[in-house]
Amino acid sequence: MSRPDPWSDPATETEHGAPYAGPPATGPVPPWSAPYGAPAPGWPAPYGAFPYGGAPYGAPWPRPAGPRRPGQVIAAAVLAFVQAAVVALASAYVVLLASLFTLSGGEAGFPADGGALATEATVVAFVQVASVVALVVGGIMALNRRSRAARQTLLAALALQIALAVYWAVRLVALVEGAVGPDPSAVMLFGVFCFAAAPAVGLGLLCSRAARAWFAPAAEAAPPGR
Repeated sequence: MSRPDPWSDPATETEHGAPYAGPPATGPVPPWSAPYGAPAPGWPAPYGAFPYGGAPYGAPWPRPAGPRRPGQVIAAAVLAFVQAAVVALASAYVVLLASLFTLSGGEAGFPADGGALATEATVVAFVQVASVVALVVGGIMALNRRSRAARQTLLAALALQIALAVYWAVRLVALVEGAVGPDPSAVMLFGVFCFAAAPAVGLGLLCSRAARAWFAPAAEAAPPGR
């Protein structure tokens, strides 16, 4: 015969447990400060939600990037800046020669027409300094503006360098015709060729299809690219 369960007998005495202490204590709830559409703190962001897929409510959307400036235009502008530095140095040398011819006064070792050469050198130096300004302005315009005026300014500045190179080639050959000793014409012509190389390449780049399309009249209203 089984023994009766003492817990089933209402007359059985039991011991009282600890009193109910209430729900467990929790920390303060942080105030809601996340932007609209962002997940709550501590929760992973859903796929495609901010910050991975968009911007918070009210934030401006980034402007779409415009068309990129062709490399031919950038290279032509850089060549213009390099040529400007070379011409500025050559102009300083020409001014020095003009000063020497002016101070020579027909002394031995100097040309008899020193005064005329000094005037010519001064005029050439002035033209070269003006061409330096045109090269810098044309290069800056080509890098910052998308218009026919920018392309034409840089084209004119580079074409002026070719004209100066032709002048120097003719003038130097004429000066060394009566010189005594080895003929330095080959060395001088090589220097003139180096002087004209950068503007000639720049002219070719500006005449390319990509550069002409970039500075086309229909593209003047478009925002400049990078």
